[in-house]
Parts: sequence; C-alpha cells; structure tokens
Amino acid sequence: MLRFFLLFIGLLVALFTFRISNFAREAITLPFTGVLADVSAWLIMLFDDQVSAEGVVIRSLENGFAVAIAPGCDGIEAVIILLAAVLAFPAPWKHKLAGIGIGFFAIQALNLVRIISLFYMGQWSQVAFDWFHLYLWQALIVLDALAVWLIWLRYLPKPAPRTAPA
Repeated sequence: MLRFFLLFIGLLVALFTFRISNFAREAITLPFTGVLADVSAWLIMLFDDQVSAEGVVIRSLENGFAVAIAPGCDGIEAVIILLAAVLAFPAPWKHKLAGIGIGFFAIQALNLVRIISLFYMGQWSQVAFDWFHLYLWQALIVLDALAVWLIWLRYLPKPAPRTAPA
C-alpha cells in the first residue's frame, strides 16, 4: 500500500508539473480544448443550429452568450488523477491500458455533458452557472475519475492464491 501511495503521489506531481508547462499548454491543452469546443458545438447543433464554435469558444448565435473552455475545464486534471492511480496500482499492462483508455473516454463524455449543460445554464441564470461551474461540476468530474478507477479495480483479475512454502 505504501508503494502505491508513493508512486501515486510521485506520478501526480510529475504529471501536474508537465501539465502546467508551456510545452504541454501549447502542444496538448490548447488543441485539445479546441477539439472539445468543436465536439460540444457539433453535439449542440444536432438539436440547435444557432450555435458556433471558434477556437475554444462556443457561442449562441441567437443571443450572443458564449462560454470559453479554459484549462481546468477540459477534464485533463481528472484524467491525470486516473492515470496516476492506474499506473501506480500493480496490475498487468494490458489492464492498465484498458483502464486508461476507457477512463479517458468516460471522463471526457461526462465533461462534454458538463460543457453543454453550462452553455445552456449560462443563458438561463448566471448565478446557477457560477455555482454549477465552480462547485458541482468540478467535484463530479473528479468523482468520475474515482468511480472509473474503482470500477477498473473491480474488474482486475484476481491474483493467484499464495501457497505456504513446504
């Protein structure tokens, strides 16, 4: 358990340090948030054609309201937490890769729901938008990472029972 904890903390520090670097911001964060904005706008346009996305901004063409997906609102922090937990846990690599892949998509799927709900909530009530954005959704995205990790743990193969030496 101590090995897991130390490795988990070490990976978190390393991954979050990389996350805040200029290289990661330019090469990963900004392009990724642009893709999130495009996918969010595309999903919204399935039901509402009065929406456009430009860069990281999603705008209502009807009333001008817009949201910008900023670093920290892209779900990458939750993915980092999941990545550190999965990599730190002793498990076969094929299971680790499956957990990371499935977990990434689970977190980003919830993050798309978050972005779209905040886009509409901001048009309805700024107070509700602020509360949901700052408190509820932040916690839910991190809890999603925890839930994915716990589900992943449940599906790991059981270790072979140890036998006492003769």
